[in-house]
Amino acid sequence: MPHPAHSFRRPVLLTCLCALLLPLLLVTGCVSGSDQGARFEVPATDAGLPGAGPIRRADWFLKNWRERRQAFAAAGRRDQGAIVFLGDSITQGWGDDLGRSFPGLKVANRGIGGDTSRGVLVRLPEDVLALHPRAVVLLIGTNDLEDAADPAVITANLRLILAALRQQDPAMPVVLCAVFPSSAAKKRPADRIQLLNKLYKAAVKDEPQVTFLNTWKLFADAQGDAPAGEFPDLLHPNAAGYAKFAGALRPVFATLGFSETEPDDFAPEPGFTSLFNGHDLTAWGYRAEKGLTPVEDFAGRTLSPDGRFLARNGRLVVIASREGREIRKLWTAAEFPRDFELRLEFRATPNADSGIFLRGPQLQCRDYLIAGPYKSLQHYRALDWNEIIVTVKDGVARSTCNGEVLEAAQKLPASGPIGFESDHDQMEYRRIRIRELP
Repeated sequence: MPHPAHSFRRPVLLTCLCALLLPLLLVTGCVSGSDQGARFEVPATDAGLPGAGPIRRADWFLKNWRERRQAFAAAGRRDQGAIVFLGDSITQGWGDDLGRSFPGLKVANRGIGGDTSRGVLVRLPEDVLALHPRAVVLLIGTNDLEDAADPAVITANLRLILAALRQQDPAMPVVLCAVFPSSAAKKRPADRIQLLNKLYKAAVKDEPQVTFLNTWKLFADAQGDAPAGEFPDLLHPNAAGYAKFAGALRPVFATLGFSETEPDDFAPEPGFTSLFNGHDLTAWGYRAEKGLTPVEDFAGRTLSPDGRFLARNGRLVVIASREGREIRKLWTAAEFPRDFELRLEFRATPNADSGIFLRGPQLQCRDYLIAGPYKSLQHYRALDWNEIIVTVKDGVARSTCNGEVLEAAQKLPASGPIGFESDHDQMEYRRIRIRELP
């Protein structure tokens, strides 16, 4: 049996061609008024449609689908080259606030309340591909679960969506958001959502243009359900929920080069020396696990050969492996035998796990309130920049985050380099500087 993506390739090409020709046909009057209206309707049957699983046909959904798609078509010229947000009512509900959440970026909302992964697949050519998007942010699947679709079927539809996006532009970034938590009361139990997200993440392991963003972990409570404070109906986020969603996306957009494109003009305080020049990985490299002997120098490189560490606009971006937990450690070329004070800032995506190495031993640096171990911090700023200060005297390190103590007396070797760990999800570091103490 042919792979689904291969069997879908020819229909996608034909459908994309139709989507591109339709505006011209409409202008020249070659498409009748009834045909113009029909193109915005939900297909009457599933016969001949790509993918599998549910497509909704309740009256309220038919009306919403038609009206939303008519509005999309009217905005097609305006939205060319936008970052397209694609999904269901969670995306639609962002509404006009979507643009205000990402100042300076051209965005387009292509969410339809009640939509499913198969519905997205059906409307993808005209609603999305015809825009030639700069990138796509995809959040879909929760309605499939409500309609009892198998997570494997939903994931197969995801693969077809990604194949169509890749076919149009293999280099176009896609941000795949994990399906948000909800509730068994909404026919979306936590175990089914977690299974779907696990399959989603596995599906994009070999898709280098796709970034998987753990938006389930961003919101899930201790039971794995949606918190009522951010999801009053246990399905749709409120303003606070959308603010968190936007906050989780901003570091990804920065890493993709869409935002925060200006160099950081920060200058170290008197007495401090920068360890990271902000332009490339000069003075950094890999060391052997045993003995920390230097084995690879990254002078002049902006990206490590394995793609795990990136220098971009003043930020040292730590990128997780696509092969699961494959830990990598980046080290300074220099070693530090004297007492010192280290200062830096970090920003974590949801549930990110990294670490700062001090002459060898690790200080955990994570999305602390989610990933721990310091979950009781009062001044930690989730999805924002936080300051770490490490003071090393007589072989003992005292470390703080925004002034709160992380480790009061961590024992260190007499000398060694400074390093950063890549474990899972994205972490960024900036303004990394050090001064020797008298």
